[in-house]
Amino acid sequence: MSNETVFTNARIVLRDEVVHGSVRVADGMIADISSTPTTTGEDLHGDFLMPGIVEVHTDQVEAHFQPRPKRYWDPIPAVIAHDAQMAASGMTTVLDALRIGTGPTDGNSMARNARTLVDAVVHAADSGLLRADHFVHLRCEVSTPDVVDVFDQVGLHERVRMVSLMDHTPGQRQYADVEAFRTYMVGKGRLTNDEFDAHVVELHRLSAAYADPHRRQMAERATARGITMAAHDDATQAHVDESTALGVGISEFPTTVDAARAARAAGQLVVMGAPNIVRGGSHSGNVAASELLAEGLLDILSSDYVPASPLQAAFLLFARGDLTLPAASRLISANPAKAVGLDDRGSIAIGTRGDLIRVHAYDEAPSEQHPLGVPVPIVRAVWREGARVA
Repeated sequence: MSNETVFTNARIVLRDEVVHGSVRVADGMIADISSTPTTTGEDLHGDFLMPGIVEVHTDQVEAHFQPRPKRYWDPIPAVIAHDAQMAASGMTTVLDALRIGTGPTDGNSMARNARTLVDAVVHAADSGLLRADHFVHLRCEVSTPDVVDVFDQVGLHERVRMVSLMDHTPGQRQYADVEAFRTYMVGKGRLTNDEFDAHVVELHRLSAAYADPHRRQMAERATARGITMAAHDDATQAHVDESTALGVGISEFPTTVDAARAARAAGQLVVMGAPNIVRGGSHSGNVAASELLAEGLLDILSSDYVPASPLQAAFLLFARGDLTLPAASRLISANPAKAVGLDDRGSIAIGTRGDLIRVHAYDEAPSEQHPLGVPVPIVRAVWREGARVA
């Protein structure tokens, strides 16, 4: 006997339109979509029924593992708490972006912690402890001495589905403005102002020694394992040419319009942070995601450092008239699913997984507490393969 659930009286966000009707999920898969509400089933009272969000880059599990400087939480409970936050934000598939590569301010702990966190995510996911479906995205700092060695220790997990090739050496890419890097490092308490200049000199030394060979070695390993590759913070045509030659398929957070345009011409999908949309620009002073959207150069939005931001960004783009709601939904569900080869999810269509979210649009006039004055999406329920998880 099949396990069946019907959702009715919903505004269903399909790939290209919104219909008022019902959706039937059987044995975890979407079995029927009707433009007529049924008389039976769970009444959603006119709320939106949307595909579960597919998140390809969130750093938040690290924040749960290390909630204060040099203070660590037990890794499995940290992953479970992180997962609850992501599910409550509407995410049914999450790629946890875990950094590997020990830099000068990391002491001796980063590589060890990377292994601990990857193992914790994989264990929790494989043990059925999590609400969302979790995979691993390794953020590979190619200018560090140990990044390749750490990948060789953790990159064989089957849940490692994506790697990004990063080089955060100041003076290029994300931190073309060195003073923006100073503001970040000193503001985070990682360095004093007096320590900063010597730190930059050391980062340049490490980049010159390791960045190019490690970038190639990481690309070779990812290609051999069939792992999706992303370039991180490309800024120039030369950066994109380099990543294209390595087989990269995703341009993650390009910092200029020229880089995004070159990435698109090379067949790469362009990912930007949803906080960039919500805040109205980059916190590093780089290109605004809305500018790339206006140029037709934006494919995917990720939460980056604010879990609730993808859904909020989608509704903001819809409310401003920048996109239809189906088009905005594709940025956070269908497109990221396609980018990492998860073709069984990301849209409400017959034969796809019953990964769904019920969203109520809370509409209120602008106020001091709500200055944007646009509808706020409230996640009222989350289903993964038809089973309610939040």
